[in-house]
Amino acid sequence: MFIACSNLIVPNPPISCAGIAVGDIDGDGRFDFVVTCADAPNRVLSWDGGALVEHPAGPLADASACARAALFADMDGDGREELYILNEPVAAGALPTPDRLFACFGNRWVDLAALPENFAAANRAAGTSLACLDRHGTGRYSIVVGGEGVPLQLFELDRRGRLHEVAEEAGLDIEADARLLLGSCLTGSLPDLFVGCANGPNLLFRNLGGGQYEEIADEVGLDDPFANASAATILDADGDGLVDLLLGNVQGPQRLFQHRAGGGFVDVAPAEMAQPAPVRAVIAADFDNDGYEELFFHMHGQPNRLFAWREDRWVSIDVGDAAEPEGLGTAAVVADIDGDGQLELLLGHGDGEAQPLSLFLASPTGNNWLRVLPLTAGGAPARGATVCLTAGGRRQLRSITSGSGGPYQREPVAHFGLGELTLVDLLDITWPDGATLRVEQPDLCRLMVVHHPSLGQQPTC
Repeated sequence: MFIACSNLIVPNPPISCAGIAVGDIDGDGRFDFVVTCADAPNRVLSWDGGALVEHPAGPLADASACARAALFADMDGDGREELYILNEPVAAGALPTPDRLFACFGNRWVDLAALPENFAAANRAAGTSLACLDRHGTGRYSIVVGGEGVPLQLFELDRRGRLHEVAEEAGLDIEADARLLLGSCLTGSLPDLFVGCANGPNLLFRNLGGGQYEEIADEVGLDDPFANASAATILDADGDGLVDLLLGNVQGPQRLFQHRAGGGFVDVAPAEMAQPAPVRAVIAADFDNDGYEELFFHMHGQPNRLFAWREDRWVSIDVGDAAEPEGLGTAAVVADIDGDGQLELLLGHGDGEAQPLSLFLASPTGNNWLRVLPLTAGGAPARGATVCLTAGGRRQLRSITSGSGGPYQREPVAHFGLGELTLVDLLDITWPDGATLRVEQPDLCRLMVVHHPSLGQQPTC
């Protein structure tokens, strides 16, 4: 399936990659890659038309800190995403390192968390994972921070740019040994928050509207109390239009939780997929543009694995160059890096030994495709939106997750492969505030930017 092209990363030294986040750093409308590092300055990589090259990181490099994860989200609703970087103490016994909240003013990045008025509110506890939620449906995102055996935290910016922690107000202040956070519409049309945990049951916070959440994991069958969650992603595994959950575990079987029409979830992972393994990232994406997503498992110290939907069942297929049997996987993201309509796979490694990043492209197929980028009313990526495509007598569902189920954040684009189809009947887009839009017979083989319905009739490009 995959062909190695890591030579297109310039430079590509060995690093201990902790996480990768995809967002637009310089406001040019193209996505960049922020690579957080545990033992080196953070890096920014950008596609220059022929290679993924080092972009000046400026203050984002934060060489004195030990970064664990990063997340893009538009916290002030101005259309330009902020960048939250989760830090941890540089060494055992060291003073806490505050998290960073970078906002861009013109071409200048400023750490809002370091401003005097925000200094007391900034997180200094060692965290593990990040997600963002548009909990009020205004296009102003909140940042969720999970940690080991501590209550979840929820950070928001008010209209004056002051930082507040409001987890108790939202009903999210539950103690958890959080290993991953995933925001997506699991139970309804509004984004929920899934918390994958170690040493205890997972949590699922159902979005009640009005900025409030209630915990229901046991009620719907997602608590999985004896596993050790490490990675998760969203997909529609059986094409029924309901959101399913693929959950990787470091210890215990891997899970494919299928969403039942009655509202609960049941594990349907086949034996080969469920096999216990040190999973660090999972990705559902249509790499070959045939109209069916593949499932990629990124491993730590074992060969990576790939599953495809063949003859109405999930089967293991050859992962090609992306097997990486000696790779110490930590993070994985997908994006159409070179703009050719076919997804690339970027892998990070570390946690024990510094290793270079890896870049892979899928074997070219010539299949048709469509990419959809929903925007908030402010003009930022609508993280938490869902897009449903109807073509060829079947439906495909994509969720633009607000936090990608690990220390990584994929591109905020719904990517659809179409195989040999030349006509899409309908696109149905749902924003995090519940607003919807239907587009009939969109043109194919392009990136379609869709503005929020509150703006009225808007051009798409």
